[in-house]
Amino acid sequence: MIRLVRTDSDNTDFKTLIEELDAYLKITDGDEHEFYNQFNGVSIIKNVVVAYIASKAIGCGAFKIFNTQQVEIKRMYTKPKMRGLGVASEILTALELWAAELNFSEAILETGTRQKEAVAFYKKNDYMSIPNYAQYQNMDNSLCFKKKL
Repeated sequence: MIRLVRTDSDNTDFKTLIEELDAYLKITDGDEHEFYNQFNGVSIIKNVVVAYIASKAIGCGAFKIFNTQQVEIKRMYTKPKMRGLGVASEILTALELWAAELNFSEAILETGTRQKEAVAFYKKNDYMSIPNYAQYQNMDNSLCFKKKL
């Protein structure tokens, strides 16, 4: 059974999981990794969900406030051996509910064209493609999405 915990970016399990995520992204992002990585700092992230099975951290996700109406989904990751079990969908739903509780009306996010599984995942979870926003506007390998909460 999956147990979800609301926490913040100081959570040790979250830090360990995003180290794994960053190692993966360093490979898939290639030469653009440093550009993307500068926007993935966790010190400003206050809303984190960590998923556990039998007290082992298996996945995570977070959001940061983007503006008065929107949050930006960040740091979504599920351990490879735990994929296909619905963990990421549970984390994403928990983040969306938490943001809605805080009176945000939309979630936005950016993922890379090289992260094909992520693109399919967000589409499956009713995220709609939008023009690239903010720092991603001129990035050919970025795809941005939005969902009403």
